[in-house]
Amino acid sequence: MKPDPSQLDFFLEPLFPVRSPVQRIDIHRYRAQMKRAMARAIRECPYDRPTVAARMAQYLGLPSISKAVLDAYTAESKNTHDITLPRFAAFVHATGAVWLWDEAASIQGVTMLVGEEALLAEIAYRQQEQRRLAAELKTLMARPIELTSRGKR
Repeated sequence: MKPDPSQLDFFLEPLFPVRSPVQRIDIHRYRAQMKRAMARAIRECPYDRPTVAARMAQYLGLPSISKAVLDAYTAESKNTHDITLPRFAAFVHATGAVWLWDEAASIQGVTMLVGEEALLAEIAYRQQEQRRLAAELKTLMARPIELTSRGKR
């Protein structure tokens, strides 16, 4: 049975959510959200914390990053230890948790597309343009066109 299109599905979560930017960042809430997300990334990745720290250091070309620093970046109780953008990029690389970029940017009203997902957006845009042009063409063709002679026979 096909569902009624006017009926909402409470369990359906959009793959590419449409977001609105926040007007003001609640720094404590955002910090806690990002620290929880980074802790989740570590739990879900195949590497332990010392290995993640070592991979970050290698990616950044640094001699080392300690596990303690990594722990401070992910501990909600450490509100004075925010990760820098280059280290965040290294963290994403080290854990393979590319979804963290979407998490970080969501407060700006941004939804991140990864890899060929951008092609889906481009296809949808082109299809929308096709529909717009088809509607314009239909409007142009809706009235009869009367040609007048230009004096040539």
